[in-house]
Amino acid sequence: MVDTPHLLLLAGSAEGRALATGLAGRDFRVTASLAVPGHWSGPLAVPTRTGGFGGEEGFVAFLRREKVTAVLDATHPFATHMSLRSWNICQAQDIPFLQILRPCWTPRTQDQWREVGSARDATALIPPGARVFVTTGRETLPDFVQNQDCRFFFRHLVDDPVDCDIKNVSYVTGKGPFSVDEEIATLRGLQIDLLICKNAGGELSRTKLDAARALDIPVILLRRPPPIGAPVVQTVENALEWVDRTCL
Repeated sequence: MVDTPHLLLLAGSAEGRALATGLAGRDFRVTASLAVPGHWSGPLAVPTRTGGFGGEEGFVAFLRREKVTAVLDATHPFATHMSLRSWNICQAQDIPFLQILRPCWTPRTQDQWREVGSARDATALIPPGARVFVTTGRETLPDFVQNQDCRFFFRHLVDDPVDCDIKNVSYVTGKGPFSVDEEIATLRGLQIDLLICKNAGGELSRTKLDAARALDIPVILLRRPPPIGAPVVQTVENALEWVDRTCL
């Protein structure tokens, strides 16, 4: 008896959500995986597991135990470690693998952008005394807080506790996606002088860049990591076509 194909969708991005919706009700098994519980815009449309796999050995064990026959990587464009590990393991296990990677943002008229390789590089470009809105994640916080002359406002999208004892750091909580008007209100209300974010691409999170342009606020973008070498598509449609060829 031939086992039913089983697609593992590594989700977490807007594309991951769209793919889950497009894959719901297919004639083969689909499991989505989220690194953290919950999703910023509600439950996904397919059965979903949460949390890590337990390193490389845990991921291999999961693939074998669940008889995964294909892996579709729709994680965040900056989740390079997770994507590379998954790609390497799938190659070793001879499991078809595809990464969906949306295009980077490119500047529009009147955008004031500078692109750098890391959060540490960004700190060198922050003007003295600036009020800075940061959406690069709390893992980058240590690179910024050394600049005691500036005030940092970190976007916080999840419900886990935050360290509020750093005197020049405040957290701005809320779950997206945020409209341009909402982003304008946030940046204006906090009297922001500079926006720092990752060049993640995508329309849903570009609104903060549109708001910065509207308010004439300069932006520092963290450059996207280099490709991991896996097969790549840029759209949900192309990813679904690959799934059909691979799993049907």
